[in-house]
Amino acid sequence: MSNVLRIALVDPNDASRNQLKGMLVGMDTVWLEADCSRYEFYPDVVEQTNPDAGVIALDANPDKAIELIQRLSTSAPETSLLAVSESTDGHLILRTIRAGAKEFLTLPLTKEELSSTLDRISQQKFGANEGGSRPCEVIAVAGATGGVGTTSAAVNLGCVLAADPQNSVALVDLDLALGDADVFLDSIPDYTLADVVQNIARLDIQLLKRSLTKHSSGLYLLPRPVELHDTESINGDSIRKVIGLLKASFTHLVLDLSKTYSQVDIAAMQCASRIILVTQLDLPCLRNVVRLMMSFEEMDNLQDKVEIIVNRAGLDSGQISLKKAKETLGREIFALLPNDYRTMVEVRNNGVPLIIQAPKAAITQSIRDLAAKLDSKTHAPAEEKEAAEKPVTNKWKKFWPGAAKA
Repeated sequence: MSNVLRIALVDPNDASRNQLKGMLVGMDTVWLEADCSRYEFYPDVVEQTNPDAGVIALDANPDKAIELIQRLSTSAPETSLLAVSESTDGHLILRTIRAGAKEFLTLPLTKEELSSTLDRISQQKFGANEGGSRPCEVIAVAGATGGVGTTSAAVNLGCVLAADPQNSVALVDLDLALGDADVFLDSIPDYTLADVVQNIARLDIQLLKRSLTKHSSGLYLLPRPVELHDTESINGDSIRKVIGLLKASFTHLVLDLSKTYSQVDIAAMQCASRIILVTQLDLPCLRNVVRLMMSFEEMDNLQDKVEIIVNRAGLDSGQISLKKAKETLGREIFALLPNDYRTMVEVRNNGVPLIIQAPKAAITQSIRDLAAKLDSKTHAPAEEKEAAEKPVTNKWKKFWPGAAKA
């Protein structure tokens, strides 16, 4: 798991408390463990949750808040206390610091100021990190059509990433009706995505982890709902919240999308840092890639996140050449996954990932190479990223009827 700073907040003022909650929930490396509206209840909250940091708003009653800080600095010394107030009075600031607060922040507060302060607290708690805090890499895996191997790519990529002891990886099955990531891992989960969505307001880190099923590879799975009617509670907003919670708990999050490109899928792609678009070298798939890329241009530049992966490369016949495909799409192919039908059938039917079932197979090595390439591109220097992201002159418009006339 990432070095997540667990926070408990107290503020009797509803407006400022909600504003602070919104800022904290939006941070990748922060988990809001609890929020409280009464100073007198806050010591019990701290005792029960044992947070890394406590955020205490002073303005409702400065004297009572400072007494609370003084009490907690003795009873919970492992919790770093941060005071927030609209006041800039020097005497108040001095009293607060003397009471035991590590930081004093002035409202209204910017996200940058809060983030900088929490980074300092995190370094004190977890030690300095040469690369800074490690954000969660969210990888959405989508398909150009059904049956191209999206789920097998998502599951096996997740297992390869999870094999690295420095990573903590979760896979979310967003094919709400027909998803089968649990079958690929031979798992019978106790909880599903529907359970998490329905209880999202009450979740903490421990409950969230218990809601996931851990595979022997180290990969955590959050499967699709069991009953079709359970999908009704899942929408774009709820998926954004689930992803936000998971980002605070894992270094990598793999999202296995459906083939419908629903609002849930679009929300997931918008939250993702990378989108893997799985295709094959045939006419229907390439036409769909063109359609999707044209649509992604109009969706907050989703196309900038997309990497095209060719699955089942090397089929004996019937495939369009890789050169022709690249010319048609007007961009490079990010990775090739070789055709190995026999191995993949065994993997799916046995419910065992490639790294366990066939660790030396070419398809397994290709998945390892894909994971390494994704990681290297994520951590590439800024100038290399800029060069890599320079647009390629697109020739695909001639491939789509009517587009060249527009």
